[in-house]
Formats: sequence, structure tokens, C-alpha cells
Amino acid sequence: MNREIRILVVDDEIAMRESLAGWLTKEGYQVLTAGSGPEALARLAEQPCRLLLLDIKMPGMDGLELLQRVKAAHPESLVIMITAYGSIESAVEAMKQGASDYLLKPFDPEQMLFVIERLLKQQALAEENLLLKERLAEREGTLFEDLVSSSPAMHPVFRLIDDVAPTDTPVLITGETGTGKELVARAIHARSSRAFGPFVTINCGALAENLLESELFGHERGAFTGAVKARRGRLEMADGGTFFLDEVGEIPLKMQVDLLRVLEERRFQRVGGSASLTSDFRLICATHQDLPELIRQGRFRPDFYYRINVITISIPPLRERAEDLQTLARHFLDRYAREMNKPVKSLTPEAQRLLSAYAWPGNVRELKNVMERAVVVCRSVSVGASELVFLRTGDTEEPKGLTLKEVERAHLRRVLAISDWNISQTAKVLHIDRSTLMRKIKQFDLKKNPAAEQG
Repeated sequence: MNREIRILVVDDEIAMRESLAGWLTKEGYQVLTAGSGPEALARLAEQPCRLLLLDIKMPGMDGLELLQRVKAAHPESLVIMITAYGSIESAVEAMKQGASDYLLKPFDPEQMLFVIERLLKQQALAEENLLLKERLAEREGTLFEDLVSSSPAMHPVFRLIDDVAPTDTPVLITGETGTGKELVARAIHARSSRAFGPFVTINCGALAENLLESELFGHERGAFTGAVKARRGRLEMADGGTFFLDEVGEIPLKMQVDLLRVLEERRFQRVGGSASLTSDFRLICATHQDLPELIRQGRFRPDFYYRINVITISIPPLRERAEDLQTLARHFLDRYAREMNKPVKSLTPEAQRLLSAYAWPGNVRELKNVMERAVVVCRSVSVGASELVFLRTGDTEEPKGLTLKEVERAHLRRVLAISDWNISQTAKVLHIDRSTLMRKIKQFDLKKNPAAEQG
């Protein structure tokens, strides 16, 4: 590491310069020397240095004047002043003007090396902290970019994000599918003191009960068939960060009891284990369901509900945010045009009318997918009605019945239409694999041309 660090020694006494340069070279530093202020400035102009050892008492341009000029031209350089005991007041003045530290003559090499290493470590930590902050700012920009809104209906959401982010209070985010509940959760995490910790998420509705337990708590080797090695659970992974329980209304009652105990005691055991584990996390939950109604039906525990529902953030559906529709559409259009390097610039008036006339049952997520598809197929500078033709066909009609099969069939047709029957993209949107999607297409006898369907 030292070979990459250049140090400039400035002293009018040649013996002092050579001694300091010899000690530093022996430690692996790159060393330059100068016998005066003007010579030091010339050296720095040619080869900037990370650190300077600078004698205060020099003829002509003294150390204080040189310090001012160095800090003006190279503010990132560290400067250690060298002074005799009788000039300690000058050293203190130098510290006020930007010097990092000072050494009193006479000093031994170990003392000098200790001071240099301490300052370099402090500078490295400061640079790392700045880099992390820049990365966080970039990540916040990414996280918040889809939380675009000009609607008064969203103002309470943004206010609550700002209010709850600095705390560790549990938050319940409610709203229809596709409204952006996970985006809000990530925004809270990014603005919290846990921002540099992990953001761990689990979709409770996507896993069977036995798999959900293992995902949450982890398991030990041999805990069940197929457990060939121990595995950490999501609760362990969330230590020091935020734990996001998506679709919390899908958690089985027994698991609610187990999770309630974890929230109260912050202790748990892996499946098949006996060791007590701890995890320090902030809990955020989300659901599209009516949890009080689930409580009345006996499908959700009231004590668990009160534990997770300290603060509620309700996200309005897109149909209640009329001001946001065109804003979001243009936002997604610009984003995908940029990502795909396509010259798509705008929406035609007819395209805007089609977007406004549509009900958007899939909310912002559906609009996002629609605009991505539109940019993919667009061959001009404007997205027109032809790129949105599926919005006025039967491909996106609501299910004719309320059975799970009818709802699932209608949803599959809608997502397939949005992706223009791109199987890979549709499977990705639905969070299923291609084989599962193909099986369901066959099961529901779906065809790209709706007229060819049998049911």
C-alpha cells in the first residue's frame, strides 16, 4: 500500500531532508524532497502528493505561507508541520489554517510514522464514507425514481416516509397489487439509520407453509428431507437492517404466533436446531388484503396485527391518482427509451387518450410494463395508438366470474398481452418459471389470438 503513497519532505536543512526521506523510503513510501517553498510548489505542480512534511522555519517563503498556498491548490493533501519546541504557537496557528498535525523537534522515526499512518487511515475512512454516501444517494435515486407523483393523494405517503424513516417503528404498507408497496418500504430503509445494512424481503404468499418456516428461521442440517446442510434464514440475514414481509396476510396462523414471539423477544431457533439466535432488524410489512376482515374471519391474529400495525401507510390505486397517469407514463417512456437507446420522445394525443380511458387494474406495475412494451415495439419518435392497441381489445378484460380459476385465467391473458406473448418476460413478471407458465397456458387454452380460444 505504501508504494502507492507519495510524500513530499520540505526543509531547508539538507541533513534533515535526507534523514526524513531515508526513513520514509525504508517504509516503502515514494518520497520527493524540496529545500524551499517555491521548489515545493513546483514539485507539487508536477507530481501531486498525498502528504507533506513541512518545516515551519525556512528563509524566504516560510512554512505557514507555503501551507496556505498548498491548501489552496491541493486541498486534499495532508500536511504535517515540523517545528522546534519554541515555535509551538506557530504550529497551533498552522493547525487552524488547515494543517493535519505537527511534530516537535527532536522526534524519533517511530513517532513520525505513527502520525503519518494515523492520518492516512483517517483520510481513507473519510473517503470510504463519502463513497458510501454517494452510492446511497445513487441508490435512493434508483429507489425513488418510480415513486413519481404530482397527485395530492400521494402527499400523505411521502410525508409518512419522511416521518417514519428515522425511527425503528414497525410499518404496515397497504394497497392494491402493483401500487408500489415494496418501493415505499425500500424508500423508508434507504432514508433510515439502517441504510447501509441489508434489506431482506420475503413474499409470504409465494411459499408453502413448510418452506416459509425454513425461509424465515433457517434450518439445521438434517432438519428435514433434503436439508443436506445448515442454512441461515431471512431473519438472520436481516440483522442490522430492514426485514420486509410482503403479503403478510398470507402467513399461516401458527407462523404468526412464532413471528410474534420473535418480534417481542428478538430470539428464535432454526428449524431442527436448539441454539437461541438473535437478530436486530426493523420490520416493515405489506399487504393488499383487508387484515381487519381476516381477523373477523379468524384467519389473522389480532395480537400479531397490532404488533405490526404501529404506523400504516396506505397507497392509493392509480385510478385515484389521475394527475399521475400521464406523468408516470412519460417517466417510464423516457426511462425505457434511454435504457434501450431508442429515439422515442413522446406519446401521441390518441395514445394519451387510450391510457386515460383504461382502468389500470394492475396499477403502476401494469403501466410500467405497458410502457416498456410500447417502447420495445415503437418504430418512430412517438408512441401511438398502434403500440397500445391491446388496451382496447378483449385481451385485458376483467374476469367474467369470481372463481380463482377465472381470475387467474384473466390475469394470465392480461400479462401475456402486455408482454406481447413474450414467454420469458411474462414468467419474470409473474415470478414463475417458463415451464409453469407454459403449463398454465395449456391448462387455460390461451391463444395469442383471443378469437382462437375455446373458453
